[in-house]
Amino acid sequence: MSTARHDPDHALLIRARRVIALQTAAAITVSLLVLGGLVLLVVTHSQNAAAATLLRQTAASVDDVNDPPPDVWIFLQDLNGAVRATEDAPRGLPDRGALERVGAGGTSETTTIDGREGGYLALTTRRGNSTVQVVLSRHEQHDERERLLGALAAGELAGLLIALLSAALLARRATAPLADALARQRQFVADASHELRTPLTQLHTRAQLLQMDLRAGTGGDVTTDVDQLVTGSRHLGEVIQDLLLSSQLSRRDHAGVPVDLGGVAADVLAEQAGRAMDQDVELTLLPDAGGPSVVLGHQAALRRAITALVDNALSHTPGGGHVSVELGRDDPMVTVVVRDDGTGFDPADTERLFARFARGGHGDQRRFGLGLALTREVITGHGGTIEAWGRPGQGAAFTIRLPARGANPRRG
Repeated sequence: MSTARHDPDHALLIRARRVIALQTAAAITVSLLVLGGLVLLVVTHSQNAAAATLLRQTAASVDDVNDPPPDVWIFLQDLNGAVRATEDAPRGLPDRGALERVGAGGTSETTTIDGREGGYLALTTRRGNSTVQVVLSRHEQHDERERLLGALAAGELAGLLIALLSAALLARRATAPLADALARQRQFVADASHELRTPLTQLHTRAQLLQMDLRAGTGGDVTTDVDQLVTGSRHLGEVIQDLLLSSQLSRRDHAGVPVDLGGVAADVLAEQAGRAMDQDVELTLLPDAGGPSVVLGHQAALRRAITALVDNALSHTPGGGHVSVELGRDDPMVTVVVRDDGTGFDPADTERLFARFARGGHGDQRRFGLGLALTREVITGHGGTIEAWGRPGQGAAFTIRLPARGANPRRG
């Protein structure tokens, strides 16, 4: 836990999740605030329009100060300045300044009057020889807005909590691929470093021994040391080639050219013939009796895949053993089977074989490097499949199936 806490990648993920969560929550909160503001604006505008309509209709139809609509009071001022008012009119009414201005010949005007919550809205106009002022209490409108604001505040708070929870979940899901990619990158770099360190150390050691022999002037045969250097450099080159191919596979386009797998297999076996002879292993190619085994793909990648399988077979086949590459047809697929009678493997390790830099299980301490993992990536990238069969002490067989030219590949 302490290591995870101090891991820079872990800290980066935590920061990314927090930023995404906060930004998402902020965006949702702002959206809710804007929506609430629009709702309040629309309600207030509707209230004002309804109040103005009620005042105009009441002022236009008033005959006396009795029986006005609820929360409305009427005031009539005659030419002598006497004012008649609706019974129980609140204190502070009417707006005498407006009555005087309109009564003196001014135009109709709408004014607000301070009072209890919400205050009052007054319309003052001339009607015949009288000046009419209709006053509407805005208390109900004020209470309605208060209830609306309370509901909006509660909704905003609930929305904020939901936004935070949702944003945290979305942030975790959004960064999950990044976390997986970072973990894979760390593991890949660590394992690749381990794979490269061994051949580099061997090369350095052999170069030092060769240098010591040359400086000592012993005149001894340095052929063996040079051969070991060449072999070590070849192994190192293969590891680097695997790493480069691994990085390029994800960017490889789907366009391909006709590739004769029989020719590719023949070239691979020709390259491995010297090694097989040194190990006293019989290397055999069994071509497809039905004709050329042609697929659409990338020759370099397919060549590397078959090379990896043959190399793996030779690595696990003792002297006197046999390794064969057999081509065939299983319409609409072309098959390539690399078979050996070597040490084999436990069937429980079948999937483990194709994991990058995997170690064998059940007491098998071998490392499988990148070869078999890249082989699966190459084959699936060409729309094919690869299967492994093995038994301890009974050898192993790897079967590749690729769409024949003209078939519809299933791109992986």
